[in-house]
Order: sequence, then structure tokens, then C-alpha cells
Amino acid sequence: MTLLDLSTAIAALLIVGMIWLRTRMQYVGLVRGAPGHKLQLEKAGRLYFFCAAALLIVGWFAAPPLGATLWPASAANPALIRVIWFLLTYYVFILIHRVLQARGIVVFKVHQSTA
Repeated sequence: MTLLDLSTAIAALLIVGMIWLRTRMQYVGLVRGAPGHKLQLEKAGRLYFFCAAALLIVGWFAAPPLGATLWPASAANPALIRVIWFLLTYYVFILIHRVLQARGIVVFKVHQSTA
């Protein structure tokens, strides 16, 4: 693994973290002021984050050849195309989360802690 590949992998992890934080922040207000309650990932949330990770993994392999086809000048730098794919994934998951919210599907749910 080259240094460029390593930095791209770190970028993918950063995108997962950004998706996690942005989505979680949408639910933090539900817990504020409710002592003894915490946010817990729901089944739909596990699927949501699994799909986000899967799309990033697909992008790792599919983005360079796809980028070379659509943008021949980028063929020399697969990291650029991967990072563009990762950023697009982030924005797509903002839209997916909004669709889930509109349908009443929650990613995180408030649960009473048992401690």
C-alpha cells in the first residue's frame, strides 16, 4: 500500500465518521434534558451505515476505472477520483437520511439507560 493509498483509506474512514456524526447530531436534541437516556443505533441505522461503508468500498475499486472512462485526464491519479467518490457518498447519505426521516424511519432511537 502506497502512502497515497493510505491517505485515501484515511479519507474513507473520515467520511464514515462524518456520516456518523452528522446523522447522530440530528437526534441529540431528543436526549438533551432527559437524564438517564441515551441514543442507540436502530436496525435501520445499522443497515444505513453498512450501506455507507459498502458504497465506500465499492468506490475504492470502481472509482478509478470509472473516472478514467469519464474523465481521461484523471487516469493518472486514482486517489483524486476515490476522494471525489467518497465526498459524493457523504452527500448522497445526507439525502438518504432526509428521505428516511420523511418516512418516519429513525437511525438512532432514545433508550433509557439501565445503569
